This record gives sequence, structure tokens and C-alpha cells, in this order.
Amino acid sequence: MLFNSFEFLLLFLPITLLVYRRISSRRVAIAWLSLASLVFYGYWNPAYLPLLVGSVLVNFALGRGIAGAVSHRQLITALGVTLNLGLLGYFKYANFFVSEIASLTQAAWSIDTIFLPLAISFFTFQQIAYLVDTYHGRVTSHDLLEYAAFVTVFPQLIAGPIVQQRDILPQFKKLESLRKLPDNLSAGFTIFVLGLFKKVAIADELARFVSPAFDSAAAGVQLTFMEAWTGALAYTGQLYFDFSGYSDMAVGLGLMFGLTLPVNFASPYKARSIIEFWRSWHITLSSFLRDYLYVPLGGNRLGSFKRYRNLLLTMILGGLWHGAGWTFVVWGTLHGVYLTVNHLWRAAPFHQRIAGLRGYGAASWILTILCVIVGWVFFRAESFGTASLLLEGMAGMNGISLPAALESLAQPVFGAAARFDGFFPHLPIAWVGAFGLIAAAGLLAAVAPNVFEVFNQRLAADFNRRVPVRSTRLTWQPTPAWSIFTGILLAWCLLSLSQPSEFLYFQF
Repeated sequence: MLFNSFEFLLLFLPITLLVYRRISSRRVAIAWLSLASLVFYGYWNPAYLPLLVGSVLVNFALGRGIAGAVSHRQLITALGVTLNLGLLGYFKYANFFVSEIASLTQAAWSIDTIFLPLAISFFTFQQIAYLVDTYHGRVTSHDLLEYAAFVTVFPQLIAGPIVQQRDILPQFKKLESLRKLPDNLSAGFTIFVLGLFKKVAIADELARFVSPAFDSAAAGVQLTFMEAWTGALAYTGQLYFDFSGYSDMAVGLGLMFGLTLPVNFASPYKARSIIEFWRSWHITLSSFLRDYLYVPLGGNRLGSFKRYRNLLLTMILGGLWHGAGWTFVVWGTLHGVYLTVNHLWRAAPFHQRIAGLRGYGAASWILTILCVIVGWVFFRAESFGTASLLLEGMAGMNGISLPAALESLAQPVFGAAARFDGFFPHLPIAWVGAFGLIAAAGLLAAVAPNVFEVFNQRLAADFNRRVPVRSTRLTWQPTPAWSIFTGILLAWCLLSLSQPSEFLYFQF
């Protein structure tokens, strides 16, 4: 079931919320939320519902075993982590590795296509973290009902944020005092509508300019400078507003049900370094990779060489987590290299002097966003050939297409490299609409305050330390003006929902 579907907006959400708020018992409310979440998940494909339920039961039993064991705690933890990674590896990577091994060895190996169960990457990481936290004594109670809700609660089940037990389980203990607060309901609803607007009015509109460019490159078309940059910039905006929109909707829905979920985005396209970017992009994944992979590998405790090795390995595995393909590995490797260079640059003795120069901040932002965009080309492309053609076009190697009206002005500058046959000779899109929407989306991402900044007073103060928060004059209040604004956005979204589209991170 999609957040941006009429079934969810007009049936599932109102019914679930109405019953939830009328239930008087805390535990019955948690049970109802868990049951509704299973219905939400099973609506997509009931065949995978036993997989989710089985995963919850097995991991809860393992957690209880780790907590109650006097000896062999490490062995039980290792078994649990192995089982989870094995399950994820089978569904997500079996086809990929078999085909790659067959290609390398020229063997006639093949297996039937294994379809990826929805959300397996997210609930697997979530439960691995739970087992490791139990081993380290960070989990104070083990209750099956609360654990089931922790894993399955529908706002975050499909595409995150990746919640850890410390974020959710303590909230279930005081749920009775939180779930019926009127301000939580109104603030959560506003956040949800803002996220829905990001998805419907921005991300889905940008998608119209992404597929033509990447599909043309996949077919071997040599894109011009404008065509390649239009595709790359449109995808840069689409991915952000699609995933950020989902994450905002998840936070809003959680607040409507009395739960505060961690914010997943904090204006990453305002970042002036790759380090800052990863503190603001998919924050819960960054936190997971840091706490459960980078730090166990040794972090920065074993010297500079091993620190950067651990950083690179963490990012490569983070890339592979997103999908079974070499382009994801390249994307993760690129960001590992970016982060290493960024840390080395900051450690350079002359860094502070250069950082104080006028224009350094603007130059840093431009370099950061260029590096991010190049990475997104590999992230979106289905092959190295497609990525190469996009990057060649972005570098101007296939010519710079301009409208004929500019021929007399451009010819002396660009010479034979300029093509005067329109901005998009290969793509069936209107350049005015493409440039206008990309510019508007870019301005919002680079200038507008994020949801955490606008709703900071309504979101848990515990999360303040995890995200960079900038001051803003635009803060949410339960006022008629905000109600009217929210109603206008909701009406806009409902009128645009003729054909709801999936969220991009559903495929990961």
C-alpha cells in the first residue's frame, strides 16, 4: 500500500487512526497498531507476510536467548546476525552473484529469478541492530508485543527511517500519555502533507525528465550537454524529494500515532562538504553504518591508514546494501574516496587559512554538489555504459545543443561543437518546463528550511544532537494560517493522484 494512494489516504489511515485513538488500553493500542501494520504490509504481496512474521519471531527469540544466556552469548549473537544476513543475501544478492560467477567462469549456471520482498533491507538492519544492542546490554526489556510493533510499525516499515530500539521501545512505555495529544496529531498531519507534496508535486514531476535521458543513454544515444545535465539534475532532485518526502511522511504518521521517529534528512544539498552531506542524507543509515560497521571494524582508533580503510569499506558495503549491482558498488566507492579526501583535506596544515578566504564556502558547495551529482549518475544508471554516456554528455563531449535563435551569438564561442537544432534533439521533452521545474526544486533544496527546523519544538530533543539544525523564522504553530496552507497542499496532492507511483527506495 502506498502512502500516496487513495486506499491509504481515504481508507486505511482514517480507520486505523480512529480506532487507535479510541482504544483505552496501551497494550491493546500497540496490538492494534501491529495488526494494522501487518495488513499494510500484506496488502502489497501477502506471500511475503509469513517471512516478515517469521523474522520477527525468530529474532525476538534470539534476543531473549542473548539476554538470558550466561554463556555462549557471543555465539547466539553471531548466529542471529548470520541468519539475518543470510536471508538478506539470498533474496537480494543470490541472482547477482550466481550470474557474475557464471560470467567469470563461463559456467552454465543459473537460478530462477528471486523476487525481492518489500522492506527486507530495512527490517533486517533494524533487527541486526537489536541483537547487537541486546548483546551489549543496551536493551532493558524484552516484550514480544512491543518488539513486534517496533519492527513492523507501518510508517517506517517499508523504507525507513531505520529505527533502533533506543528510539522506539522506550516510547511504547509512555505511549498512553502521547498518543492522544491534539498538537501531535495536527503537527504530524502537516508534516505528512508536506512530505506528500514533495513526492507528488515535485519528485513525480521531475521523474518525467529523468527516464528519457537515462533510457536514451541505455539505448546508446550520445546525449548533448543540455540533455545529459537535464537528466542528471532532474534525478538529483527526484531522488531527494522522493525519499525525503517518504521520510517526512513517516515522521508525520509516527507523530499522529504518538511516536517520534528520527528525522532522516536535514537539507543535504546545502552541505559544503561530503562529510556534512553524509551527516544530513539518510541520517539513520549513516548512523547504522557508523555504529554497527565502521566502529566494530576499528573506526579511527587504529591509526590513519586503517581509519580510511574502514571508512572506504563501510561506504562500499553501504553502496552494495542499496542494490545488487556494480554501479552501486562504484557509487559507494566514490563516496568512500570523497570522504577520505575530505578528511585528509581538513587535516592539512594549510586548510584553515584557505577556508578563511572569501568565496571558499561557495566553492566548497559547488564542488560538493558536483561530486554528489556524479555519484547519482552511477546510482541511477543500470550499467557502466549508461553512466559513461551520461558523464560524456555532461562533460560536453557530444556537443552543446542550443536553440537556433542563439546561433549568431554562440557560433564564435562554441564553433562546431554547438548544435543549433533545439535544446533537446534526442529527448521528447519541453526545455522550458524542464529547466523551470529543476530550478524551482533546486532552489527549495538549497534555500528552504527542512522539516526538522520548522517543527523542531514538536520533534524529540534527543534527535537534536544527530542532525545539523539551522535557525529559521518559519516555525510551525497550530494556527489557522498553517491549517489553510496544509489544506491547500493536500488538495493539490489529491488532485494529482490519478496514477500513484512507487517510492524509489522501495526497490532497495
